[in-house]
Amino acid sequence: MAKASTSGKKKTPVKKTNTPAAMDDAFALKSLQDALDKKKRFKPTKDQLLHFYEQMLLIRRFEEKAGQLYGLGLIGGFCHLYIGQEAVAIGLQSALDNDTDSVITGYRDHGHMLAYGIDPNVIMAELTGRAAGISKGKGGSMHMFSTEHKFYGGHGIVGAQVALGGGLALAHQYNEDGGLCLAYFGDGAANQGQVYETMNMAALWKLPMVFVVENNQYAMGTAVRRSSAETEFYRRGAAFRIPGMKVNGMDVLEVRQAAEIAFKHVREGNGPVLMECETYRYRGHSMSDPAKYRTREEVQDQREKNDPIERAKADLMKLKVKEDALKDIDKAIRATVAEAADFAEKSPEPEPSELYTDVLVEEY
Repeated sequence: MAKASTSGKKKTPVKKTNTPAAMDDAFALKSLQDALDKKKRFKPTKDQLLHFYEQMLLIRRFEEKAGQLYGLGLIGGFCHLYIGQEAVAIGLQSALDNDTDSVITGYRDHGHMLAYGIDPNVIMAELTGRAAGISKGKGGSMHMFSTEHKFYGGHGIVGAQVALGGGLALAHQYNEDGGLCLAYFGDGAANQGQVYETMNMAALWKLPMVFVVENNQYAMGTAVRRSSAETEFYRRGAAFRIPGMKVNGMDVLEVRQAAEIAFKHVREGNGPVLMECETYRYRGHSMSDPAKYRTREEVQDQREKNDPIERAKADLMKLKVKEDALKDIDKAIRATVAEAADFAEKSPEPEPSELYTDVLVEEY
């Protein structure tokens, strides 16, 4: 049977997207990136840069010591080191208001706690399961917590911390305390559905929240290009009208500059920001990971050409800081870390009765 002619029907016109409103939306989504591109790096004083350098070096030396203690059997369970990613935590958290802002992250959490200025002794004691640890030795490497410092973990469920971060941001908004929530997650967690549910709610309610993807390229052991259809993670907020920023996470001054721009946007009531910090971890996903999915040459190339601590050191040399002074800083930090290890080893383990505490918030 012959088909009916459709030549007389009017075609529905294609809706144009280059309207002023659409262009305004597109500009708004990339306006923060444009601001960063105009001024890529924070301009610190010599004292500020020295502080960033010291903090990054403390994380590096602490994590190296933690790796040694794990090898000796003094740290049990899983242990995820932050070596190589130091510039992200220091660059971002140095721009926070420690009296009001909150931080939440996944289980690669030692560096974030040190970036908050928490005592290395109690962090190392927690890693070794001692009563003097910040979670009384019951959290270990993956589940650290400090309400005093507004650090809300340390979470073992991949991506779950992002939804909890949405709750923290809602609390800041509800209490009108002026604070924001910094919620970290990795490239592996970036494909979890709860991340996008949280983005949608955060955008609808204009929650004071910065989503930070620490893209260390390999998640647990699968390269980004093999696991993610969209590898430019900073673009993923566009569906929720969340502006994105792509940042060199191996440069503490670029991270700090991005933080200045993003935090100002959030504090002015404009809603959340999605920031992707491209970084690189030198060790395996955890201490039990031999990292055979990449070559030694690749890791060595990152160390030689892109190390965040060496970059900060070069910047300090330009400010006429002498190498001997930097060696003295390293020596003092090594002593601090050694003291933390000694403190942990000499501290007692929790009493058996601690098994029954902190199970419920209140008694019923």
